[in-house]
Amino acid sequence: MEKVVAAQLYTVREYTKTIEGVAESLKKVADIGYSAVQISGFGAGIDPKEVAKLVEDNGLTVASTHTGWDRFLNDLDGVIEEHQLWNCKHPAIGGLPGEYHNLDGLKRFLDELAPIAEKLAAVGMDFSYHNHNHEFAKYDGKTWISMLYEQADPKMLKAELDVYWVQAGGADPTLWVRKCAGREPLLHLKDMIITPKREVRFAEIGEGNLNWPAILEAAKESGVEWYFVEQDQCYERNPFDSLAISYRNLNGMGLY
Repeated sequence: MEKVVAAQLYTVREYTKTIEGVAESLKKVADIGYSAVQISGFGAGIDPKEVAKLVEDNGLTVASTHTGWDRFLNDLDGVIEEHQLWNCKHPAIGGLPGEYHNLDGLKRFLDELAPIAEKLAAVGMDFSYHNHNHEFAKYDGKTWISMLYEQADPKMLKAELDVYWVQAGGADPTLWVRKCAGREPLLHLKDMIITPKREVRFAEIGEGNLNWPAILEAAKESGVEWYFVEQDQCYERNPFDSLAISYRNLNGMGLY
């Protein structure tokens, strides 16, 4: 079976501030069994060429990245060069600055994205948007995220749904995975748990309350290529241990 589970390195961002930390983290992720990563949360000044060598040395694939929107706007050539170095076809953003979180911001984003997506497509790359929960706020009776995907051509904008944040936005992750069928090469997996004190927490895949059989079946039917394990906070647990638990549980669910 093709290996499709990747580690979102934002999970271990405390350990990737230096090139030495990146090297150690990539080795640990590969030792767990992950075959791919999403680059995100690295420290400033880390040489992309050194990263490319470390990725190769550990037998990993860079399946995607999270790059700041300002870099797409102001340093697109540099972004493309980095992604070519990493053989990565799926650049993405982890979110937009606050001024985009309204109807005017939605229009502005799509206007700015059009020439960027065109230039990425010309070199064989696409562009994906990663959601949080605020995109499910309604404007004139419609959620911001619904309008985003209705107004953007699927060739211009792909979805990188985050199932935890869809749930946190009061929406149904399975429904949204199906809604974005055909335009979601990437999917973010993280679980949600509630403590006895009513604290909502991030959890390892399969350790919380999300409906994984339904989500994964929908993802399979919808054409998802890469499944990224991400955990924003691991609380008392070491993040690498959290990545290992999620990986084992996903293997038990039939994902590799």
